Amino acid sequence: MNSPLDSVVLFYLGPVPITQAILTTWAIMVVLVVGAFALTRRLTLRPSRRQAALELMVATLDTQIRETTGAEPDPYRGFIGTLFLFILVANWSSLVPGIDPPTAKLETDAALAALVFGSVIWFGIRGGGVGGYLKSFAAPNPAMIPLNMLESVTRVFSMFVRLFGNVMSGVFVIGIVASLAGLLVPIPLMALDLLTGLVQAYIFAVLAMVFITAAVEDGAHSPPSPMKKDA
Repeated sequence: MNSPLDSVVLFYLGPVPITQAILTTWAIMVVLVVGAFALTRRLTLRPSRRQAALELMVATLDTQIRETTGAEPDPYRGFIGTLFLFILVANWSSLVPGIDPPTAKLETDAALAALVFGSVIWFGIRGGGVGGYLKSFAAPNPAMIPLNMLESVTRVFSMFVRLFGNVMSGVFVIGIVASLAGLLVPIPLMALDLLTGLVQAYIFAVLAMVFITAAVEDGAHSPPSPMKKDA
């Protein structure tokens, strides 16, 4: 088996190397976009079973956002839902013969963590303004600025390491068992891998949701500057 730290280049698109993880990621993106279009192009006031199932999924996502963060789900539904679906499909792509899940590669998980890091900044500034977001790093006092900035990086890094470690280990275990015991024996492990993929997608999406809403709340409730108090 190839090391998960190695990415085999299939071909080059100009100067950009294209690996299997990139191709699989593109395929997942196409599946999600086409599937979303096909499932939502005929919505009616009297929902069919398909539309009712979709509405139930959206309602479940909204409920999860409210119960986890106490925030209204409208600003975060699209990003969190897409993040969860992509990671879930990426994790489950390991069940396709010959396909390694993109989430078992460092570059994919690093890109997902970078998206979360950027979204925390985006939603934090959007919710409390640039000043409010920057002031949140000074809570509870300015001496905490370096630690708060370091925390904002390390907590996203921990998400990246957790996702990579769990998905990569599952792929390795199934591959080793299949090579030693044949094709039928790993079936229970593959079922467990389905559950693990679901749990990891859920954890990643929930942590992203918590970090984003925390940044918004901290920015909105950041204390005013001393000059404003004196004024």
